[in-house]
Amino acid sequence: MRIWVKLFDDAHLLRDTTIEDNSDDTRTAKVLRALESACREFDLGVPIWLRQNVTDFQRHAKVRFNADSFIEPIDFDYLEFQVIEEDL
Repeated sequence: MRIWVKLFDDAHLLRDTTIEDNSDDTRTAKVLRALESACREFDLGVPIWLRQNVTDFQRHAKVRFNADSFIEPIDFDYLEFQVIEEDL
């Protein structure tokens, strides 16, 4: 599984990273681990999965976390999290 994580502010890409996970874990475990890894790399707190985030991710394999999903204040508009390659 490959996941692309991006930080945006004013429609500009600030930072991005790609996380690969070839383990035999469940999709959910891989997704949560990738989010934690990206947030650690970006020096951010891990966002909270709100109901709308879960729905968006289930439908599109892509989700945006805005300020409502973070406990601490953020200095960007949103964090985008997207699965770009699924395991076969």
